[in-house]
Amino acid sequence: MGAAVAVLIAKERHIVSAFERAGALTPEQSRTPEEIGVDDQRLAWRRLREREIVRDAGEGRYYLDVAVWIATRRLRRRMALVLLAMILLAALVPAILTVRRS
Repeated sequence: MGAAVAVLIAKERHIVSAFERAGALTPEQSRTPEEIGVDDQRLAWRRLREREIVRDAGEGRYYLDVAVWIATRRLRRRMALVLLAMILLAALVPAILTVRRS
């Protein structure tokens, strides 16, 4: 499961990078997926659209909402840190309980 998530995130980053390289960062600079070279039928594309990271500018043109992308990355980092803290805590609790019983 973790590998699938990592692949999906990598594909999202690839799409975001393509928008950045194309300069499609505002509605005025929007481009079609074909102009940018991304597949708009893939799961990564749909996730970016659902989260409004990639926004519709009309007429089949899209642009990257950089602020939303940055906020999403921050949220993912926080979630990863919380998960890591929970895993570490779960690993330490048995050790602490063993020491207290001695």
